[in-house]
Amino acid sequence: MNKRRSFLKKAVAGITLAGVFPLSRSASAGEVKLKGALIHHVFFWLKEPGNEAHKKQLVEALNNLLDVKTIKLSHIGFPAGTESRDVVDHSYSISYMVLFDSKAEQDAYQTDPIHLKFVEENQHLWEKVVVYDSVDV
Repeated sequence: MNKRRSFLKKAVAGITLAGVFPLSRSASAGEVKLKGALIHHVFFWLKEPGNEAHKKQLVEALNNLLDVKTIKLSHIGFPAGTESRDVVDHSYSISYMVLFDSKAEQDAYQTDPIHLKFVEENQHLWEKVVVYDSVDV
């Protein structure tokens, strides 16, 4: 958990320098909060999880999807080799996380031709997709 916080703090610090998101620092544990951002986290389960060509194709397509102009920060990843616990799900194939300035920016992303093309050309690869969107508390 501390490594994850450290990574996120460093990532957010980079964003701050770029002037992308307004930030505030909490006194507790050095937490950094993004103001007004929307986080869009997508988990993909491939139809053929052992098919390396399909995995490579989806990762390349996700990287191309990052050309959408409203995306401010991104991460594409595979399940981490963390310990197995009831609350940890390692069953997905690929995760994709992007940050937007606002819900309006995320809404624009959903109808962007690059996103629509991504879905059309790659949906045959996955059997399941789960999306978690979150905004500030």
